[in-house]
Amino acid sequence: MTIGRLNHVGVATPSIEKSIALYRDLMGATKIHEPFDLPPQGVRVCFVDTPNSQIELIEPLGENSPILKFLEKNPLGGQHHVCFEVHDIHAAKAEMEAKGAKVLGEPRIGAHGTPVIFVHPKDMGGVLVELMETPKDGGH
Repeated sequence: MTIGRLNHVGVATPSIEKSIALYRDLMGATKIHEPFDLPPQGVRVCFVDTPNSQIELIEPLGENSPILKFLEKNPLGGQHHVCFEVHDIHAAKAEMEAKGAKVLGEPRIGAHGTPVIFVHPKDMGGVLVELMETPKDGGH
């Protein structure tokens, strides 16, 4: 496995609408995608394009959302994870596990419609890392 490009930085937020306003009005973001629900992940998501990557705004969806615990500890929100592209998600998962890293669950379809896995922060220098299979169209 070879690490690919940084696809996005995930930012947990109690309010996507307020976060959109922050990135638009304070940071000057001009390309903000429409928010959408991702029920299998328990989150509502909105992507903000930057010149070379994206910010993924993540809001809890329902009472079982994995983001709720993060927001309990960080009520204003904050960086939740970083996401890197990989060529083959199954090969990446096997290699990470062979090297002793804890992969959280099986590959599943992420917000970009491609398979993703998460690697536990304790094995990644304190950072939750998402690995996503590079989208077939090469875009975000």
